[in-house]
Amino acid sequence: MGDVAMTVPVLLGVLKKYPQVKITVLTKGFTAPIFENILNVSVFKADVKGRHKGFLGLWKLYKELKGLQIDAVADLHNVLRSSILKQFFKLSTIPFIQMDKGRAAKKALVNPERTSFIPISTTFERYSEVFGKLGYPIAITEMETLSKRPIPESAKTLIDFEGKMLIGIAPFAAFSGKMYPLPLMEKVLSDLNASNKYSIVLFGGGKKEIEVLAKWESQFNNCSNAAGKLSFSDELSLISNLQLMLAMDSGNAHLAAMFGVPTVTIWGVTHPYAGFSPFNQPKHHALLSDKKKYPAIPTSIYGNKYPDGYDNVMETILPETIVQKISEILSVSV
Repeated sequence: MGDVAMTVPVLLGVLKKYPQVKITVLTKGFTAPIFENILNVSVFKADVKGRHKGFLGLWKLYKELKGLQIDAVADLHNVLRSSILKQFFKLSTIPFIQMDKGRAAKKALVNPERTSFIPISTTFERYSEVFGKLGYPIAITEMETLSKRPIPESAKTLIDFEGKMLIGIAPFAAFSGKMYPLPLMEKVLSDLNASNKYSIVLFGGGKKEIEVLAKWESQFNNCSNAAGKLSFSDELSLISNLQLMLAMDSGNAHLAAMFGVPTVTIWGVTHPYAGFSPFNQPKHHALLSDKKKYPAIPTSIYGNKYPDGYDNVMETILPETIVQKISEILSVSV
């Protein structure tokens, strides 16, 4: 989902710079609301568990896409399915450009014996390169964010929007190496709640996550749990109205950033140098684990691998530091 959200600033920039271009986004149905109401963008839903499943399903998908009379394909994912589609498109004259995922550079970055430690190309730069090869060069400075969407009625019944700054907190991530310890996040919530300055919206998904968020909602009077209560489309509309999002190195950070929402990210065994920082966020919005104490960071690109002794790296980021960062950013922006 984060990868999909990161395409948005690039697509918006391309459409603004090249108004004659029309874009069809091939994505799973769940992520389609990300592209709602974007002028000159339509969504083609890939049914990878149904009619587009397997090799024959991808052949059907190719035939359907070719029927759209597209002029070129920008593969911004470069995975097995899209690589198979690429082979099919070789049967036509339609250009098919794949993103360079920079696998060698990423492998070198997470090598504990690395001799240098410098940022590699960002995902936005890699997306930009694809469009450049198709004849539509786009610079980072030409990329755009989405406009705020109307607050959905479904959210108005859950959240108090009056008199307090609206902030979101998304405390979960796909892998434990990217997730701030829940007892420490509870301390962050406690401090934010006690200030009585914020109306806090909790984001997540899945039964266990919802149970945690429901507990916090009942525990803290300024907290509202949105997980499992809103459609994804309404959740996006709510996110667009936040004054700040606090998230891990995860999809919710990118969903907030694509709306231009100030986004504070907490990093564990991953690192911004891998190129996955949310769009257009200042460096000081990223709170990093102590690399002096844990020099092998980043130990993996996705947070799924780390050596013994690295399971507590995020404890080097104090709850007070997070609360102070939120206060600092909002005091400047409000």
